[in-house]
Amino acid sequence: MLQAAIDRFGEPWTLALGGLLIGIGFGFFAQRSRFCLRSAVIEFARGQRGGKLTVWLFAFATAVVATQALALLGFFDASGARQIAARGSLSGAAVGGALFGIGMILARGCSSRLLVLAAQGNLRSVMSGLIFAVAAQSAWTGALSPLREAISGFWTVDGGAARDLIARTGIGHGGALAFGLVWLAAAVFWARRQRVPAWGWAGAIGVGLSITAAWWLTYAMSTVAFDPHPVQALSFTGPSAEVLTRVLFVSDKPPNFDMGLMPGVIIGAFLGAALFGDLKLEGFEGGASMRRYIVGAVLMGFGGMTAGGCAVGAGLSGAAVFTMTAWVTLTAMWAAATLTDRLIDQRPAVAPDQPFPGPLKESSA
Repeated sequence: MLQAAIDRFGEPWTLALGGLLIGIGFGFFAQRSRFCLRSAVIEFARGQRGGKLTVWLFAFATAVVATQALALLGFFDASGARQIAARGSLSGAAVGGALFGIGMILARGCSSRLLVLAAQGNLRSVMSGLIFAVAAQSAWTGALSPLREAISGFWTVDGGAARDLIARTGIGHGGALAFGLVWLAAAVFWARRQRVPAWGWAGAIGVGLSITAAWWLTYAMSTVAFDPHPVQALSFTGPSAEVLTRVLFVSDKPPNFDMGLMPGVIIGAFLGAALFGDLKLEGFEGGASMRRYIVGAVLMGFGGMTAGGCAVGAGLSGAAVFTMTAWVTLTAMWAAATLTDRLIDQRPAVAPDQPFPGPLKESSA
């Protein structure tokens, strides 16, 4: 099937179309499940039981289980992916992850959540998402790139086995699969106790499977394509910056996976919101609120590029293949976001995010 698509559309457009389809699935399932790392962190930090942490855990465990199952069966190999093969930065992962965690609390959503909210009419997220993309591009090749490079150069780790936690620990893909199954069982247990609605389960599982689908597609393309293509998964820092650049400047670059992914997420989230009555125009409540979102978006853009991944790129995609820097990034995000919420937002009247679609209700933030 993949070879037939390549013969008909060519390699670049096959990747872009694959990214579009996977993006539509991710956007739809993320919108229906209210998947959001920020909401999960807030629930954990405040000791609440609203189901958002369980939804995130479902997506995380599904991504790990499905990805490691493919690797165990011989249908996927992450050794050629940039997150493992290339030299990485532990200092960049720690500092960038912390900045991203602070930013997602201030902006009230991580980069993927902002994209989903923008698709359903949240103008705050539209502005924050654009600033996020500009900050990410500035950190990659613009005015902020020297600072990013300086932070990333403090503490580095070689690519290959040194960056692969499966190789370093010796657990193998079977052990990694068992690890994911334990957390998947925990997610099922907590979802039943918290009476998480069906869309919370199904949507989160769909998000996790989207991560694995992206890994599989780009790996499969790398094995059959004539031209070299990177093995990659879902992430939103680099792709946001690249798509913004393609929109603003004429580019001779061929289509790629990221070019299909970003509009796909918007389409999927819009469809989910439109079909279930969640479309709603929302704006800022005042100047103070706007400043908060701007600062948060800048921190996320710079932090995500410095860390080499966002809440999805590191928290799900990178963690699913057990790359060391992704786990450092995820840990730093959780710690910094927890502290930021405690210092700035931790008030009984503040709710984490949008309510679930179903019987489990809570007031909107």
